[in-house]
Amino acid sequence: MEDTFGQTSEQTAAVLMLQGTASDVGKSVITTALCRIFKQDGLRPAPFKSQNMALNSYVTEDGKEIGRAQGAQAEACGIEATTDMNPILIKPVRDMHSQIVVHGVPLTQMSAWDYRQHFLPEAKQTVMDALNRLRATYDIVLMEGAGSPAEINLKDRDIVNMNLAGWADAPVILISDIDRGGVFASIVGTLELLEPHEVQRVKGFIINKFRGDLSLLQPGLDWLEERTGIPVLGVLPYITDIQIEAEDSVVLDSMRYGKSGQQELDLAVIRYPRISNFTDFDALSREPDVNVRYVTSPDELGHPDAILLPGTKDTIGDLAFLRASGLEQAIASQTEREHVQLVGICGGYQMLGQHLNDPYAVEANQIQEAKGLGWLPLSTTFLQNKQTVRASGHVHEHHPIRIHREDDAASSLPIEGYEIHMGVTKCHDSERLTPLFKIAHPGGQSFNEGWGTNDGKVWGTYLHGLFESDLFRRSWLNGLREGKGLSPLLETYSARERKEMEFDRVAESLRSSLDMQRVYEIMGLQAPE
Repeated sequence: MEDTFGQTSEQTAAVLMLQGTASDVGKSVITTALCRIFKQDGLRPAPFKSQNMALNSYVTEDGKEIGRAQGAQAEACGIEATTDMNPILIKPVRDMHSQIVVHGVPLTQMSAWDYRQHFLPEAKQTVMDALNRLRATYDIVLMEGAGSPAEINLKDRDIVNMNLAGWADAPVILISDIDRGGVFASIVGTLELLEPHEVQRVKGFIINKFRGDLSLLQPGLDWLEERTGIPVLGVLPYITDIQIEAEDSVVLDSMRYGKSGQQELDLAVIRYPRISNFTDFDALSREPDVNVRYVTSPDELGHPDAILLPGTKDTIGDLAFLRASGLEQAIASQTEREHVQLVGICGGYQMLGQHLNDPYAVEANQIQEAKGLGWLPLSTTFLQNKQTVRASGHVHEHHPIRIHREDDAASSLPIEGYEIHMGVTKCHDSERLTPLFKIAHPGGQSFNEGWGTNDGKVWGTYLHGLFESDLFRRSWLNGLREGKGLSPLLETYSARERKEMEFDRVAESLRSSLDMQRVYEIMGLQAPE
């Protein structure tokens, strides 16, 4: 027997859906923790988010683009991420317009109205085909919702919350954030705005980010269960310094001033309006001698040791922001200081050049040209095809980057990362610049990548994730230390091992606070002994 979507009744994977009373209540982190718990319990879990709006993306092994959260969740599951885990990715380009990525490949740009009127009615099949393939492959599929299921203006064409739960016949756990206040009102209010058949799908609540004495909260929990007839499955503690990659730039609000304390190296990341893949700098922020700050104005820039221009979904638009805000001049002033470096990643790399050209209106709704910051003799043209690929290699033997290595073997430093860009960048004066890296794409030959000034003060690359290469990261930071007259630090941490430890840390916290026996029962599964 087949259902509407062509999936036979042989599908075996249990499903569980995590929805929230609002955005940023902790759905992604809780889903990640559950992925790791089920893996620890000997099962084969997989994540799924039908539609994701994010500028932080992840490149799969086959060179496709999905939301960063689903990539991290797949890593927590111990499996390779695929586009089935996030078949539809929405990447905002400007207000009310976004690039629509379907199964990892850009489809088109649409306004919010066109997306709702013309795309969503056809999206159900895409979503369910992807989910059913996962259900045929894994033991459990953890389905993450988006925003709130009670957005009554959006519910009739919903493909990511309660409609999807109904199509998949999935039980729902509703998550709410007590730290923002009004937790009982948000839960009860959400239920009040759901249809009766939707309320029946809600099998439990999780209250997230609790600080204080649980006994003082207990009367409220008892009231909630009596009022709704739905159990509270757990009250999760507020976990500080979660080091799982975020997909929403709202987290940067808490990173404006960086760490507390006096770190020896101060790195300023420019936070423009369409910042993307800001997780490129997470690995730097975890070094003990480094403070990473996200700044939006000249006053916030201060006197950093390095200025980092991150990726962006709107290079020309965010370049205009630098000029209008006064940051262009402030960056130039700080870069003139002797030991300061200016580094661009992807869109930031494009900005460092002399000219940007968008002949196909890739980034905007009309043809645009712009003058770059002019630090490097480069020009970038935006093409209609997007480059999404993983890359690996080593530092170029003649690289100009100021790197400090005790063994003086910088060219042997391995690097890896990934590329996501629609621009092609050309050098117009190779005598003034030196290539940075020697890399290769899977199955391809090696080639030079990135350019820097011969004195190493200004350099740029298309490689996202570069600073997760442990030896390179520490050697570059030691170069900054050397420029300030500081002794190098000879040890660093493993970014890969730290990520695995973090998955285990959040899983342990969740397991200790959540009634996992009831979670298994909700899915119709037997909990392991």
